[in-house]
Amino acid sequence: MSRFTPSSMFRSVLALVGLLLLWGPVSGMAQPKMPTIPGGLPKLDLNTAPLEQLQKLPGINEATAKQIVAGRPFKSVDELQKVGLSKATIDKLAPMVTVDDVAKEAAPPETVAKVPPQKGMVWVNTESGIFFRESDRWYGKTKEGKFMTEADAKKAGYRETKR
Repeated sequence: MSRFTPSSMFRSVLALVGLLLLWGPVSGMAQPKMPTIPGGLPKLDLNTAPLEQLQKLPGINEATAKQIVAGRPFKSVDELQKVGLSKATIDKLAPMVTVDDVAKEAAPPETVAKVPPQKGMVWVNTESGIFFRESDRWYGKTKEGKFMTEADAKKAGYRETKR
């Protein structure tokens, strides 16, 4: 009968932990789902992949990879046409690349204009000291501001925007 010593017990626990660490990724436990290409490798994201990885794709040379980087963000793989790739090349690349929601996140949120409490008021950007009329682009849309009558805005020292 063998005797357990503290060092042999430690080695046994260490071996068990090692097996569990190896078994976890193999069984797929808690692994994030990533799109993969047929060989099992993860797909390249056109919006985040570095130049060197893009050049490893079939039919993509250094110049084309630079065009892909410059053409970012992409909303779909088919948008590779805007950098000069043929439909046949895009069809060949489609199983190997993906486009995450980076393009959607990159778009600035649409600013909703605030509505004046009464007709004929101007929008005063309190940060810049400029006021805007109803026909101006920034009317009611700046982060810092408030509605005032034109007379009150001028009296408070605000100036009209240059058109």
